[in-house]
Amino acid sequence: MLLSVEDLRTYLRSDQRLVKAVDGVSFTIEPGKTFCLVGESGSGKSITALSIIDLLPSGICEHPSGAILLQTLKGERHNLMTLDESTMEEIRGARISMIFQEPMTSLNPVFTIGEQILEALYIHYPEFNDEEAWQRALQVLRDVQLPDPETRIHAYPHQMSGGQRQRVMIAMAMVCEPDLLIADEPTTALDVTVQKEILKLMKDLQQRTGMGILFITHDFGVVAQIADQVGVMKEGRLVEVGEVQQIIRRPEHPYTQSLIAALPENLSRPVVEMQEDGAELPASREPLIKLEQLQIHFPVRKGLLRRQVDSVRAVDGIDLEIPRGQILAVVGESGCGKTTLGRGILRLIEPTGGRVLFDNTDITRLSSAKMRSYRRNMQVIFQDPLSSLNPRLSIEAILTEPMKVHGIGSSQEERIERAADLLRQVQLDEVTLWRYPHEFSGGQRQRICIARALSLEPSFIVCDEITSALDVSVQAEILQMLLELRDRRNLTLLFITHNIGVVEYISDVTAVMYQGRIIEHGKTEQVINQPKNSYTQELISAVPRIPRLD
Repeated sequence: MLLSVEDLRTYLRSDQRLVKAVDGVSFTIEPGKTFCLVGESGSGKSITALSIIDLLPSGICEHPSGAILLQTLKGERHNLMTLDESTMEEIRGARISMIFQEPMTSLNPVFTIGEQILEALYIHYPEFNDEEAWQRALQVLRDVQLPDPETRIHAYPHQMSGGQRQRVMIAMAMVCEPDLLIADEPTTALDVTVQKEILKLMKDLQQRTGMGILFITHDFGVVAQIADQVGVMKEGRLVEVGEVQQIIRRPEHPYTQSLIAALPENLSRPVVEMQEDGAELPASREPLIKLEQLQIHFPVRKGLLRRQVDSVRAVDGIDLEIPRGQILAVVGESGCGKTTLGRGILRLIEPTGGRVLFDNTDITRLSSAKMRSYRRNMQVIFQDPLSSLNPRLSIEAILTEPMKVHGIGSSQEERIERAADLLRQVQLDEVTLWRYPHEFSGGQRQRICIARALSLEPSFIVCDEITSALDVSVQAEILQMLLELRDRRNLTLLFITHNIGVVEYISDVTAVMYQGRIIEHGKTEQVINQPKNSYTQELISAVPRIPRLD
């Protein structure tokens, strides 16, 4: 046994209110094994991990009961809940390390990655001289397969991609060769190909060192790929614990069953309307959006006079049609140009070449004044709902302000009634009109963003990674709601995502982007199940999936 958590209770105090964030949790982790904690946001997963490593603020945190027993690979035994801070500092980083969810906020932007890795070494291995520490840091960067480690060790966090920063976080966690690695949603925002590499890397390091891993996630595909045992958390309690195959294939608790049922591959597809002879009704082939050699290039400037020396071809000559009433999914890795394409269609970024035809009108040639009337018909839902909602405005103001700008509603009372109806359409109570964005969960805020996009009764909406950070149950509700709204309003959607399961469920047609170009395009079933391009094949093969029942 490497780690034993026994009847752990972590209570948090806030404004005289006691929150039982972790309420009687028990589990064990063996050396060389991976224990996955799954559950929805707010279930207590991260608080459990922070309790183990003792990173919660003492002023608001208390542990009424419990024990956290660590037996290191060297044979030392500790009850982490009874140790003083100086002893915990020796264990933290050396015997237990943690990878946090967002590497950009966990890495210090003013220090190079080499300096940040060396800091941990100098603290826990003071006997190392500078050369020994430097070589150890270089070796751990090689272990995590960071490209060109001799150069990258001098780089700053902002000079790296998300996947590279996550590799650096793993390197920092592994440099002292810990016995236990805690990974808190380390792959949530990563592309599937990068995620596959990170998961393989963690398994390889585990096999080489014999460390145990506590892996926190809400992605059951990742669970199926990496876990030995799984614990399902709800409202601070473990409702089910077992071997990974038992939990995934034969879940016993209703909550676990509901999480598995909410996965996109398990959702029931919408019923397709049939003609009297049993044939499917023909879809409208009239394009609402038509792109002709669309280009969006960004200049690269250098020197004192900032002369242009090159250009980044973010979108490089794309021809594409989106028929009225259809959902087109655009997939690809970070940096391929998906978001730039969506914003270019809406002219939130000005195209540098080509044409965007909206309902047979070339909107790239319109002035700002003439473009304003088209804004009503072309809306966007951004990836992060919290940052796209004004924290100082109530939901009533957020929903009625666009209506007022575009002359919808004869009075403020009528606009408020329309806003209340929109909230009902996205399954929120109308009393939430008078609340503010910070008072809602992530899923509720995303529903508000959808209501805001619908407030102008558009015919076309760009959905930019709108489910990437949501729990599977909330994601399922959002996807089903979008399909219902599409059918009810005959909406046309451009759905930007890197989640192939979501693509399979929601889209009619899929386009695969790579380095600013569309390299494969066709019906979703054909692109997913019979990809022709080698890049598409690699992308699909990297998707972590739950094994099908025999």
